[in-house]
Amino acid sequence: MRKKVKATRDESRDVVLSGPGGVGKSQLAASLARELRDQERSSEAGLDVLVWVRATSTDQVISAYAEAADQLQLPGAVPEDEDGAARLFLRWLTATERRWLVVLDDINDPCWVRDWWPDSGTGRGWVLATSRREDAQLSGQSRALIRIGLYSDSEARAYLKRRITDAGHPHLHHADQASEIATELGHLPLALGHAVAYLINKRCTMADYLTLLRDTGSQLGDLLPTSADTEGYGWPVTTSLLLSLDAVEEADTSQLARPLLHLASLMAPLGHPATVWTTPEALHHLRTARPPRRRRLRKHQPPVTATEVRTALEHLRTYALITQDTATAPLRMHALTARAVRETIPPDALLATARTVADALTSLWPRHDHEDRELAALLRANVVHLDQLTRPALWQPTTHTCIYRASESLTKAGLYQQAIEYNKTVFHLTSSIHGPDHPATLTARNNLANAYNDAGRIQKALELGEQVLADSERILGPEHPDTLATRKDVANTRETAAAVQQSQ
Repeated sequence: MRKKVKATRDESRDVVLSGPGGVGKSQLAASLARELRDQERSSEAGLDVLVWVRATSTDQVISAYAEAADQLQLPGAVPEDEDGAARLFLRWLTATERRWLVVLDDINDPCWVRDWWPDSGTGRGWVLATSRREDAQLSGQSRALIRIGLYSDSEARAYLKRRITDAGHPHLHHADQASEIATELGHLPLALGHAVAYLINKRCTMADYLTLLRDTGSQLGDLLPTSADTEGYGWPVTTSLLLSLDAVEEADTSQLARPLLHLASLMAPLGHPATVWTTPEALHHLRTARPPRRRRLRKHQPPVTATEVRTALEHLRTYALITQDTATAPLRMHALTARAVRETIPPDALLATARTVADALTSLWPRHDHEDRELAALLRANVVHLDQLTRPALWQPTTHTCIYRASESLTKAGLYQQAIEYNKTVFHLTSSIHGPDHPATLTARNNLANAYNDAGRIQKALELGEQVLADSERILGPEHPDTLATRKDVANTRETAAAVQQSQ
């Protein structure tokens, strides 16, 4: 597969790696990117600029490009205007003599990246993308769509042999048993990655691992219902996951591995900051979420330390349950692994788990988004993902602060259209959950009016703002703080509208 990608690149064509979850698209893209990055810069095939973009939304693409413009110190890039900085970066790519690679990872919708696909026609750079989609748009404009599927039996056996041998344990490999393991795990690269990590770290023979696999199979019906297994991969992933989790819990004396996995399984597959799990909010939750020691009551559990959390995370990385490219890179959990983990969260614990994640994300938000665009974009993406997974957990009994923080972040980043669409969603959800006259609904409508104002759609902002003001005076009273804040917003919008009218 690597040879096919390189051959296509030699033809000066962009490459899209397409395939279902768990087949290793992002891993292959990361390997190719690292290989190019690490080559000598004097080499003709070397690389000067590498930009990795989590392309699950337009917002993330724009933020990544704006961050690149800032890092390159491109003239004209303004911190408060991410959209403008992103377009400046795209223009720079078409003109530069430097060698570049842009990786668009996990494209959910080709339409979202259509206007943000870099032009590699100059031959100095190229685009490598990954997606579960196989749309015609992804293979147009001289792009090559390369499909990645399950391992063949020979590829699976070769993978297991290479990993075990490279780790210095060739005696653990047995060709016939490797084939049986591949069959048991459906030849899915993700599940085989779990398996080989277990084999290496536990010094487990393949025969013993097969026995464990087959014994565990009888428990999966309760953990992953058939209805949840939409891609047909849940069984092998869950099987390998459970074995790895057993090994992690045996090695991790802090007993934090499982509660940490529960928290991480609610995060976006594109990644999340590792520091989120050492925030006071996360440490407080973990203190009561881990099993009591020596029959102590949970409320008398000793505090969880940041060192314990980092040690537990290292165990999870060792067994391939989470990944992290560098010490400062985001932590990632594959979507299939996360889905299998979520099936083990007790239903009565989901609300507390979700709101703990929301608390921790909010606490990490930079004071000024332009000071750390990548972090702000990552936090926004995780808030949206968390809400979609756990709704209505972030809306009851009250709307969580992170919902409003994401809206504010979009506006501060200059992503005005995205802010409008986001606030439309927040308004409709708030209205349906809390009712049209609830204070939270009034706040959501006012935020939407402000988003229209920030985007320059003054008349729309004024019409909506005056409606919100009238409802606020009726429901909350004319002197309520929220009413006063809305009145001030409307006054500002009226001034802007008058100024616009005078200039015409």
